[in-house]
Amino acid sequence: MNNHLALEGVKVIEICNVAAGPYCGMLLADMGADVVKIEHPEGGDSLRSWPPITDGFSENFASLNRNKRSITLNLKDADDVRLAKVLISDADVLIENNRPGVMDRLGLGYSAFTDLNPRLLYCSISAYGQSGPRSQEGGFDLTLQAMSGIMSITGEAGGAPVKCGVPLADFSAGLYAAFSIAAELRRVAESGHGSHIDISMLGATLGIAALQTSEYFGSGRDPVKMGSAHPRNAPYQVFHCRDGYFGMAAGNNGLWAAVCRAVGHPEWLDDDRFTTPSNRARHQDQLRGLLEAIFSDDGAPFWLDKFRAAGVPCAPINRYSDVLADPQVEHMQWVKPLTLPNGVETRTFGSPISLSGRGLPIRRAPPALGEHSDEIIADIKERHAEEKQ
Repeated sequence: MNNHLALEGVKVIEICNVAAGPYCGMLLADMGADVVKIEHPEGGDSLRSWPPITDGFSENFASLNRNKRSITLNLKDADDVRLAKVLISDADVLIENNRPGVMDRLGLGYSAFTDLNPRLLYCSISAYGQSGPRSQEGGFDLTLQAMSGIMSITGEAGGAPVKCGVPLADFSAGLYAAFSIAAELRRVAESGHGSHIDISMLGATLGIAALQTSEYFGSGRDPVKMGSAHPRNAPYQVFHCRDGYFGMAAGNNGLWAAVCRAVGHPEWLDDDRFTTPSNRARHQDQLRGLLEAIFSDDGAPFWLDKFRAAGVPCAPINRYSDVLADPQVEHMQWVKPLTLPNGVETRTFGSPISLSGRGLPIRRAPPALGEHSDEIIADIKERHAEEKQ
């Protein structure tokens, strides 16, 4: 296999904090890009202070900043701004996730580089976008999950608003940003002209809610909270059994027939309430009651074995300690050893991408604050000296 990574040679400058922007930068770095992270000398990316802190280094920060280099610059200092401009002028990509207008005030907005670096892909990630009535509003994952409608469909019917435990707004924005940059790099290679990529957390979160928005457009009704159940299919949810819960999804009539056989009730196939996915969804409270009465006789391991043998998709309700130790995760080699800048050995979840049977490597440990400042500045001086010759 060719060990060449797709984005080798692509220079990326990251001026970002916490999650959405750093995640985007890490995805590009995993694919081979040289990502230089510009951080404030006092504290750097605020994610560096998030626990768990292992001997002074944040493992949260480590999880989003592998394969990058770090330089410290105070972007309120004129000399450091000039140095940042030099770095950006020589880059293929800039990623920033500040509130709209901040980069312009620093003299580092998109318009500052249209002549200096016309090939630059300038990617701005924000809560609501670079323009519009909400553009100046800040936002975090919590507020975007509330604004986007996610909280209106998460949790049990009649319960208080609940956010998804994974920061969907942050990470979906990071994914959209990385995809857009990778796609635009191909266009720039052909045209020589960069662009300003505008990624909003609101738009990204609505983008991954395609089934919910289409339900509203098609019916005129708002989707509602259903716990783990599905609005158009059943049995397709978490079920209670003797020792807890397990998930089971019989998403079509063939799988429903397998469920009926597994639980010893083939007559349900002729029950008018359960003959189609839509009928089962309409009567899923009754269906759940019938199934859980049977499931109460045995524990989750018994039912998981039974449904797996029947070819019905099912799963335990894992904790992260469970899933990270799962044989499939081990087989895919997704959990990687990682040495923190303080020398402490830890583990991290690497890239889940496999290319021709090989995962993406961790080429660099997450950087200490300003770890690469000297080498990056030396590179700039050397390059400029060569240009003068």
